[in-house]
Parts: sequence; structure tokens; C-alpha cells
Amino acid sequence: MSGLGERADIPEPDETGDGFADNARAKALYYARATGQVCLADDSGLAVDALDGRPGVRSARYAEERFPIGADRATRDRLNSAKLLEALRGVGEERRTARFVCHLALADAGGVLLEARGTLEGRIAERARGANGFGYDPVFWLPSRGCTAAELSAEDKNAISHRGQALRRLAEQLPGLLVAGPRGRRRRAAAGRRRRGPPRRPGR
Repeated sequence: MSGLGERADIPEPDETGDGFADNARAKALYYARATGQVCLADDSGLAVDALDGRPGVRSARYAEERFPIGADRATRDRLNSAKLLEALRGVGEERRTARFVCHLALADAGGVLLEARGTLEGRIAERARGANGFGYDPVFWLPSRGCTAAELSAEDKNAISHRGQALRRLAEQLPGLLVAGPRGRRRRAAAGRRRRGPPRRPGR
């Protein structure tokens, strides 16, 4: 098992999909074919209902036009969150519903083997709170917890996070992959996508 940090020779693919599922599948297939190994990829982000699912697949680049040259992760996160709060200025609490989404895809060079999705429902707060986490965590309010995602401990966040949910759901499918083999799983995965139809845009 290895991570992309050990394969700096492989350029990153462009993320051109309309949805999280599209990008996760494309990245998993790209790296599987580039490495000749089974690869797991994800695409994650925030979908806000009042913004028709935005920032969606552009979550990490939502305020891209404001990023200083060479901006670090913390600066990009802060600017993304600031733009989001500006976009929701004047929007009432009941309309600030949102969710974090994580879509995972496992693929070999022949196609996608497994997929899983996790979501975490919440609302966008009116101001940032908390110092834990990253991304939009400081502005993502969890009504059931009475705090933002950035105010959770790492243990509590992992227990409910969209990524944790997706990983657990993917793990539940692994025994079936071992039984059916890659070819059988590719057929089932393709059939499942045809039944579901085209992926919905985030938040819709």
C-alpha cells in the first residue's frame, strides 16, 4: 500500500466532473491505470441548499479569485469560508441547510470496483467558531451537537464525518469484492450506475 506522496512522478488529473461521484471515479481510474495498482480515490466537498448545491465540486477552489499567489491551506480555507458567509448574508437560519459529501471509488485499470458515499447534515453558521478541523468546519453548524464541526474533538468528528461514513460503507463491501473478483464487481458497479441514472448535482 502506498500514497500519492510516494509517486510524485505522476501529474495530478484535471477534475472536470459535474459531481463528486464523477470526479472520484475519474481519479481512481486515472491513478489505477498510471500505477497498474488498485487505487482508492475520493472527491469531497460542501453542498449548500440555498446556493443550489454550491460550492460543490469547487469547494476547495470556491474563492480561487481571491487567493494570493502561493497561499497556504489555512489562508485558502479562510477565504473560502468568508466568501460562503458573504453569499449567505441575509439568508435565514431555516434556509442555511447544507451537507458535507464524500464519494469514494475503488478501481483497477479495467474499471470501477466499488463505490460508497457518506454525508454529514448541518447548517451554515453566521460566523466562524472553533479551531479544530479544516476547510469549512468552523462555519458548519451541527444542530444535534450544538457546535460547529471545528469545535468537535478529533474522535467525535471521525465518528460522524462524511469521510468516516464513506470508508465504513466501502469496507462493508470488501468481502463481496473478494468473493466476486474484480471482473464481477465491475459488471455490478456498471449495472448499478445505469439503474441510478446520471449523478445528481450536489444538494439537489
